Amino acid sequence: MTGPRPSPTTGGPSSATGSESVFTYAAPGLKFGRGASNELGWDVEQLGARRVLLVTDPGVAATGHPERIAEQMRGRGLAVTTYDQVHVEPTDASMQHAVEAARAAGPFDAVVAVGGGSAIDTAKAVDLMLTNEGELMDYVNRPVGGGRAPASPLLPLVAVPTTTGTGSESTTICVLDVLALEVKTGISHARLRPTLAVVDPDLTTTQPPMVTASCGMDILCHALESWTARWFGDFAAKAADERVPYCGANPIADLWSEKALSLLAGSFRAAVRDGDDATARDRMALAATFAGLGFGNAGVHVPHACAYPVAGRVRDYRPAGYPQDEPLVPHGMAVVMTAPAAFGLTFHASPERHLRAATLLSDGLADPSSPADAGPTALPEVLRRLMRDVGMPSGLAELGYDAGDVDGLVEGALQQQRLLATAPVDVTADDLAGVFRASLEHW
Repeated sequence: MTGPRPSPTTGGPSSATGSESVFTYAAPGLKFGRGASNELGWDVEQLGARRVLLVTDPGVAATGHPERIAEQMRGRGLAVTTYDQVHVEPTDASMQHAVEAARAAGPFDAVVAVGGGSAIDTAKAVDLMLTNEGELMDYVNRPVGGGRAPASPLLPLVAVPTTTGTGSESTTICVLDVLALEVKTGISHARLRPTLAVVDPDLTTTQPPMVTASCGMDILCHALESWTARWFGDFAAKAADERVPYCGANPIADLWSEKALSLLAGSFRAAVRDGDDATARDRMALAATFAGLGFGNAGVHVPHACAYPVAGRVRDYRPAGYPQDEPLVPHGMAVVMTAPAAFGLTFHASPERHLRAATLLSDGLADPSSPADAGPTALPEVLRRLMRDVGMPSGLAELGYDAGDVDGLVEGALQQQRLLATAPVDVTADDLAGVFRASLEHW
């Protein structure tokens, strides 16, 4: 880091010469609480919409929630078309299929996404391509795609998450697998941020335990990565039109990220253990929302950059609770696999933040004396204990990777420069290789 790090609680500007002095913060409108999804008809009507595209996936459609929400909107006089073929962990091909279906059924005045991150991200891509020219890959982040910015505003997008973890209802990010390159990447622009997030914990009770565990790990890493991200004042100064949504850790994002960690610590294990634990579900939903409001502005870094090739290069792994028709590493699982080693790597950039996070997460442990030390192993130790407690795989080896895969995983992670730029240390290929090797087996 090029400038002095502010304290974890007070924040403050960097004094480095030529450094950034401005940070930005944005968030969607938010409606939170049990029963909030019962008001979707009214919410969408307030946006001035008459023709609505509802985007969901087959699993969520089977719960009946999307059709119930569609009927609410029809009851307000809105015309609703449902696309229910979202691919879990979307690909460029699956998103293109959704785009073509929407173009054939349109035009529309608004888009409503009901589901996890896969449905919300697919809805973002559909909204983008309904309102802007070109091909999907034109907008994918460089160097994988063209990195083109949307020229036109998007339709209003209402995001209704049914999983607790993605944070996509709060962010400017749309994530996808590019099949030909075997890499997961994304599209990032402020215009992709949903207009309104409707978070109803009642919709999350149908999550299987492994889905809850994987999504919870996504919450955890969103909060940890934004909390430990490079401070906004340690970036070079930018003109207004050059600032990106991920602007680095800042005093406002810090508040959301720190609170998300404390909410998660007291609820994660209980939510995985007992899906009917209403208090735990409420706290997890709130933690997911808070983490999204934090990382959607501060950004994420090494674990997410490493997660993309882990998910994109999967060969045979099929997790319980997910569709079994093809290999899959859920996003949150892919992210947390490298998190212990990644936070060991970044510890010296801000020891106080890593130790504060370890202390917050230790509140959920049966042994409150953990972490056992006040050094670089403290946070990794707590993370590994949490991973074991909620049933995560024991490391990348359990997902089918070995030492011979490290070079390819490093190559994929290095393509995520948008994310690595937010890391609090300058990350080299050798650093990433060390992270992947240390993540093959955690216990």
